[in-house]
Amino acid sequence: MTKRQLKEQEVQIAHYRLLSREVTDPLAACLLRVIVEELEADLRRDRDIGQSCSE
Repeated sequence: MTKRQLKEQEVQIAHYRLLSREVTDPLAACLLRVIVEELEADLRRDRDIGQSCSE
């Protein structure tokens, strides 16, 4: 992944975090937290892959 794509993922995560804090429906908040966790895991994986390729 390029640095730009990683940055876009970070922005997307921040957006979903904000939504999860603002939403009033408990189910929606829970689902948004799950989405954030999955996106963060993907971001960590993509960063790890990028670091191992550059070594």
